[in-house]
Amino acid sequence: MASIVKRNGNYSVVYNCLDPDTGKTKQKWISAGKILAEARTLRGKIEAGFLDVSHPATLETSTTVKKLLNEFVDIYGKDRWGLSGYDNNLALINNYIMPLLGDVEVRAVTPRVADNFIRQLQETPAVSSWNRKAQSEFVTPKTIEKIVKLLRTAFKQAIRWEMTEKNPFDLVNVPRTKYTRRDIWTADTIRQALDACKDNRLYICINISFACSCRLGEILGLTWNNVAISDDDIAADNASIYIDKELARCTLKAMDNVVANDVMKIFKTNNPNSTTRVVLKKPKTESSIRKIWLPKTLAYILRDWRQAQEKMKIFLGNEYEDNNLVICLENGRPCEARLIEESFQHLKDDAALPNVVFHSLRHSSCTYKLKLNHGDLKATQGDTGHAEMDMITDVYAHILDEDRKVNAQKFEASFYANPALHAPMIDRQEELIHRNTAEMPVQPVTPVRTVRGAASGSDVEDLFEKLKRNPAALELLKTLLSEPNRTAGQ
Repeated sequence: MASIVKRNGNYSVVYNCLDPDTGKTKQKWISAGKILAEARTLRGKIEAGFLDVSHPATLETSTTVKKLLNEFVDIYGKDRWGLSGYDNNLALINNYIMPLLGDVEVRAVTPRVADNFIRQLQETPAVSSWNRKAQSEFVTPKTIEKIVKLLRTAFKQAIRWEMTEKNPFDLVNVPRTKYTRRDIWTADTIRQALDACKDNRLYICINISFACSCRLGEILGLTWNNVAISDDDIAADNASIYIDKELARCTLKAMDNVVANDVMKIFKTNNPNSTTRVVLKKPKTESSIRKIWLPKTLAYILRDWRQAQEKMKIFLGNEYEDNNLVICLENGRPCEARLIEESFQHLKDDAALPNVVFHSLRHSSCTYKLKLNHGDLKATQGDTGHAEMDMITDVYAHILDEDRKVNAQKFEASFYANPALHAPMIDRQEELIHRNTAEMPVQPVTPVRTVRGAASGSDVEDLFEKLKRNPAALELLKTLLSEPNRTAGQ
């Protein structure tokens, strides 16, 4: 038999079981949270033999959300997350989940508790991370959505581990995220930017981003051995780049804990006490590994850029750190994204260009290619490296209003150009008017005068023309005319 004991507002189920190590009977406690009904359910399962009370996981007296998440990160996260995912999820756990839910027992987290947690998040100040400054005063709906997704996965594992029976985050109410399309540059604006650009490194990055639909990290991680720009390649229209890595800054903790062999190269650091390192790592997804063909002009631009790099190598000699990077600092060291973004901001300010982020050039590229290839999503997806085609249709396919107007004009010219298409509708409408007017009383003027007062002949004709264009009003008038007694009394 098992019993229920309440201590400090929490219920526990107490029972006796046989210790397999000593062969003696000993008392065990299982925490059942703050709800008596759940404690009774747990007691019933123990007494009915549905739970293996000799199993260590069952004998655990208390499992908090903090303990669950530590095990979740250690067992699930290390095997499933990449370097960036590990850092980002760990930041969400430490900054937002642990302070609010860490000490709560797993079994005590109900849908109501989950809803209150989300309400608290909406009033929680946003926290800046080591690589990103907070962009809002409070936690945004988009961040809350990520937190809920993380907790939903963690509690799914908790059910598998028999820590709880239901997932409180399955049907939780998440604040609606307002997705706003980012502004993008048109092809003409990008030409203006290139004409005004005085930073050669930024000039190359803009060209590759727009022509090849690449992410900034992919551009900065591109190495010369993955660039095919020989005379034969260009002559045969086979000039191309091959994306198989990206440049990023990751924490040492992530590199120590993530099981997946994502890191391809770790660059030397000038600060040995830093907790982060610049690395070359595998791309975001498997579909991001791709070959992208180059326009000939860009191929020649890259050839000139490589020659300039070779001259710099000779000039600096041993001081040049050759990492074979297409985009690098003057001394060959890797160029981080923040440097390109700062230079991009200066370009916008100096040339008075619309304020967009560098990543929007990838949006512009996708849009421009969809226009050139008449909506060939598969070909565009091959360049962008998206795993799902929906990402192109939902996020990147910015169709400009003037192009939509052109669609309507082309539709008019190709489909409605034949005047005969109008005839059937016009004939039916004239037939309807003729049939309705034929049934009208012979003397419609008198009732009209009684309703509206004296009217000139032109007014009546004008009213009659309006009625012919409005069958519903005409039917109403016929009804009024068919009731002379009622009309005369008005």
